[in-house]
Amino acid sequence: MHPGHLSDYLSTLIAHQVQHSVMIWGPPGIGKSSVVAQVAAQRRIGFIDIRLSQLAPTDLRGVPVPRDGVTYWFPPEFLPRDGEGILFLDEINLAPPALQGVAQQLVLDRRVGNYTVPPGWFVWAAGNRKEDRAAVFDMPAPLANRFLHLRVEPNLDSFRHYAIGKNLHEQIVGFLNFRPSLLHKPDLNSESWPSPRSWEMADTLLKLDLDLAPAIGAGAAAEFRVFRQAAAQIPAIDAILKGKSKQAFPDEPSVQYALSSGLVSRIGNVEQALNALRWLSRNAAPEWVQMVAADLFPKLRSRKLYDSFMREVQGDTELLGFLAEFLTLAA
Repeated sequence: MHPGHLSDYLSTLIAHQVQHSVMIWGPPGIGKSSVVAQVAAQRRIGFIDIRLSQLAPTDLRGVPVPRDGVTYWFPPEFLPRDGEGILFLDEINLAPPALQGVAQQLVLDRRVGNYTVPPGWFVWAAGNRKEDRAAVFDMPAPLANRFLHLRVEPNLDSFRHYAIGKNLHEQIVGFLNFRPSLLHKPDLNSESWPSPRSWEMADTLLKLDLDLAPAIGAGAAAEFRVFRQAAAQIPAIDAILKGKSKQAFPDEPSVQYALSSGLVSRIGNVEQALNALRWLSRNAAPEWVQMVAADLFPKLRSRKLYDSFMREVQGDTELLGFLAEFLTLAA
C-alpha cells in the first residue's frame, strides 16, 4: 500500500478500537513514522515515538529497586500511564535481540515488568526490510506472528498531496511530477539520496537558496538545477490567477509541470481556482486541466472551499465540460 492508504487503514483501526498490534514495513525515508504521527494528530490522541535501536533493555523494562527484601521494577517515565494514544516502537528490528525480547512483552502481553499499557493505547511498530540494506536483526517468529503486517511503498500521488498540504516549494512538486523516479532512489554509493524524507529536507535548503545535494545527492540536485532553469520560462502565474493572462500554454514538458505545480501552490481562493482552470481549459489539453484539478481539489477541501467552488463551477458550462469526466471518476 502507499502512505495515503496506510493513513486510512490506521485511522479505521482506531475508529473501531481494533487493538491488534501493527508492524509497518517499508524502505527508509518514505515517511512511515510521519504517517503514524499524523494519524494520531488527526484523531486527537497521544503519540509516543520510541526508537528502540537507541535503547538498552533496562531503558524499556525499568530499573530494579529493592524494597522490603523484594525487587520492584520502576518503569521509565516515557511510557503512557493513562488516556489514549499510539505507543509506537520505531526501528524495532534494528534493536538487538535482547531488547526485542523486552519489546515482545509489550506487544504480546501489553505489559513489561510492573508496567501495563493503558487500555486506550495502541501498540504499533515499524522497521526497514532486509532488501533495503538496513542493519536489521531477524524478528522472532512469536513476535512477528502477533502483528498485523503492512507493507508500504513510496507513491508520488501521496507525496504530492502531502507536499501541497505542507506548503513544500512548488518547484519540488513540479520536478517530481516531471521525474517521478527520483521520488525515492536509494544510492548505496552516496550518503545522501532522494526520498520523501530527504525532499522535505531539500525544501528547507531550497527556501534558503542553498545547494540541495547534501539532502538528495549530487545527481538529483544537478537535474533539479536544470529543471529550475527551464521553470524560469513559465507564464506569469499572478496574471493567470487574476484572469488576465493572454499567454499560451508552454510547449516544453518541464515548464508545463512547473507551471501546473505553481498554479496549485499559489491558488488561495475560489476565484483564483476558477481563473486557473478556465485558462488551462482554453490553452492546454484536457489532461492538464484534470492533473491540476486532482491536486487542487484536496487543497480546496482542506481549506473548506470545495463546496463554494462547486457552486461556482456549475454556472460555467465550458469549464464543467472539461471537468465532467474527472468529477465522475472522483465521485
